[in-house]
Amino acid sequence: MSPSRESDSLRALYQGWTDRMVADPAMDLPTMRDMFDQWHSTASEPEDVRYKTETVAGVPVIWALPDGADEAKLMIYTHGGGFAVGSADSHRKMAGHTAKACGANAIVVDYRRAPEDPFPAQLEDSLAVYKELLDRGYKAENMSTIGDSAGGNLAVASVLKFREEGLPLPGCVIAYSPWLDMEHKGKTLDTNADTDALVSRAILEGMAGMFLPEGASPSDPLANPLYADLTGFPRLYINVGGVETLRDNGERLHALATAAGVDSTLSIVDGMQHVFPSMSGTAPEVDEEIQRVATWYKK
Repeated sequence: MSPSRESDSLRALYQGWTDRMVADPAMDLPTMRDMFDQWHSTASEPEDVRYKTETVAGVPVIWALPDGADEAKLMIYTHGGGFAVGSADSHRKMAGHTAKACGANAIVVDYRRAPEDPFPAQLEDSLAVYKELLDRGYKAENMSTIGDSAGGNLAVASVLKFREEGLPLPGCVIAYSPWLDMEHKGKTLDTNADTDALVSRAILEGMAGMFLPEGASPSDPLANPLYADLTGFPRLYINVGGVETLRDNGERLHALATAAGVDSTLSIVDGMQHVFPSMSGTAPEVDEEIQRVATWYKK
């Protein structure tokens, strides 16, 4: 089945960004951040969801609060953008749609970004927020980590960090189009190069160069969870777009998790671009996928 006409909005947005970056190879980071903050433009505003801003453990956040949500259930959302662009604001609508479908609240973490604050600053912010939420009385088993692209990496790596700190682990983890491989070895980085409108090897190499400080290893499991021991990891949901270059990252994470005995689900949606849930509320393929996520979450 061909992708819906509505789903082309994301490909068009990405192609526009790519064209701008190609036309201006010296584009400065503030301009790039302004451009990527339009990520929300392909999603609708979720109905019956309120937002509020707060600082939690010194980290700015946006709460997404669907009417009728189970107040005990909380999704900790880390946004994508190669650890350097994107923001809580650019991803609040996507988080709101997912939280509403799942009957939970969400908190979107505006973690520190590279290159000003390279790895592991992002994990430190995620850890600080998680500890504060535990102190506020949220139970670990009622929380989940969720994120897309680089934020999908953080959704996985944060749990590894929580485990390292001896904290109780969240009940589940959701990763949308996770970018995990800091060595750029995935086969679909080449086989899907002509169909992915945004993510290329050159972009990943540039983002990884900002994210990893001098001396950091691209095979550190906290930066590249494809090297992690996932034994005892919470149940995991991964989705990827069929035509994206990072499809292989999700497939490899699913294989690694399954081999470690983790209850892992992989959803590959044909014809979809990187982080296709960013079209929440506007494309039928996304609405169907969000419902699959919600069914899985409520199990």
